[in-house]
Amino acid sequence: MSTSKAEINHSRSRPRIVITSGEPAGIGPELCAQVAAAFTRDFRGEVELTCLVDRHLFEERSRAIGIEPAKLSMTIEHRPLAVASRAGELDVRNAGYVVGLLDVALEGIRAGRFDAMVTAPVQKSVIAESGVPFSGHTEYLAEHTGAPLPIMMLVADSLRVALATTHLPLRRVPDAISRHKIVDILKVMHADLQRLWQIERPRIAVCGLNPHAGENGLLGDEEIQTIAPAIEEAKGLGIDAYGPIPADTAFVPRELERYDAILAMYHDQGLPVLKHAGFGAAVNVTLGLPIIRTSVDHGTALSLAGTGRADSGSLAAALQLAVQLVERR
Repeated sequence: MSTSKAEINHSRSRPRIVITSGEPAGIGPELCAQVAAAFTRDFRGEVELTCLVDRHLFEERSRAIGIEPAKLSMTIEHRPLAVASRAGELDVRNAGYVVGLLDVALEGIRAGRFDAMVTAPVQKSVIAESGVPFSGHTEYLAEHTGAPLPIMMLVADSLRVALATTHLPLRRVPDAISRHKIVDILKVMHADLQRLWQIERPRIAVCGLNPHAGENGLLGDEEIQTIAPAIEEAKGLGIDAYGPIPADTAFVPRELERYDAILAMYHDQGLPVLKHAGFGAAVNVTLGLPIIRTSVDHGTALSLAGTGRADSGSLAAALQLAVQLVERR
């Protein structure tokens, strides 16, 4: 883990972070152990960590990768599996356990036990197979906190990229973008960059949808009909939004220096650049929630579960960012 001691400020009260360990057959439980070992070494007493996980599973996976769980300064809150889990082998009977971890974390935040939650990866397909309506962490947490418009934003150091649409086929993206939606997204981004990052006047670059941002209508008119009017409306609300900017221009380093965040129109417009810049250490932050929630930028990696080869960099970065956001707030 790359966190330096200077990066986490001393505060009057210790940040209390709850980690949900995610899909039990995946790498989540062992990543929690790796991150806890690093924080035990470097930040003992400065951050209160609680991990929601089946205790027996956690001990088994920790020892499999050479970590003694008894030596970790992290509270293990035992949440029993429905059935024993084997590394790399999904079992639909444990889907309720995975969703239950999120419910317990939310209840803990509401009750004032925790200041923020960090989520390890889940396997959406197996949860859906169980009959539980679940399209992802973002949507589930929004529904259960009453948040009308959750926004997925990926963070890698100073680079922040939010998405106007997330997991949609490309042919459906244009119909999913409207002037009203873009304005609402910009409102959420503006408010949370102020609230969570303490940026007084956030500068937000808005990407175009089409190549060359449509090139004055030659390559598409979504920029003219939808995106540009939305930007002008947002400016009228006091939001410093700029664009529409061609994506191949917006991510040029000298352009990035001008902005605090970028709004990409679809998943693979913004995230390949971000993951290239911060692969293994990028963080998924959900904007628009009344709680602080950060997460990894990767999946369950079933083939790596139990091997000790999984990289905990993204979960470590998610935990570090959650602590920083709690302290800023």
